[in-house]
Amino acid sequence: MKSSFLRPLLEVAVVLLVVLGAARWVTGLFSKRTYVHRITAARQLRLLFWPLLAFGAGLSVLPATALGGSHTTAYEWLLACGFFLFTLVLSGPALLLFLRYWALNHATVLVFNPADNQFEVYEAGQRIAFERRDLARVERVTCSARRTFWAKYDYLTLHLADGRSLVLTSLLTDLEPLTVFLRNLPTDRPTKTWCWV
Repeated sequence: MKSSFLRPLLEVAVVLLVVLGAARWVTGLFSKRTYVHRITAARQLRLLFWPLLAFGAGLSVLPATALGGSHTTAYEWLLACGFFLFTLVLSGPALLLFLRYWALNHATVLVFNPADNQFEVYEAGQRIAFERRDLARVERVTCSARRTFWAKYDYLTLHLADGRSLVLTSLLTDLEPLTVFLRNLPTDRPTKTWCWV
């Protein structure tokens, strides 16, 4: 009975995912390139897909083990909990980074057009007042652990001459073109195993 309910639900989810992906691809062919970067659902999904899949796989074994009732042995519980902890160790850091980056940049909008020398940052709808000449240095932090779920999480810190600093995360956009745009400024490029801001 349980599988007769889940199978149509999974089929609908797969069809919906394929249709939405195809629609996004078609609209991408006819849309012009945007220079306004904000946190979008597509970027969130790109960064969260594998960590959530791993976490869901680990989480799914606990109810399955619990449904075994009194026939479930301590060894089976140990294996289920061990698998859940393993997937939590794999996906947990990426999920924490996602939440941290979202808290930092959920109200941030980046307007970046290198062809027109346009670079503006808006926070909660208000433009943060600075010019390119006000930037003292740039810190571009990347992840050194390349084969992990959190490898795509990195950030850029803009240090202004007046002491303020702005943090732009990979949740907004790919930060490498912005780093290239600001290449004339003193740039630090540290690498960390886990890019916590």
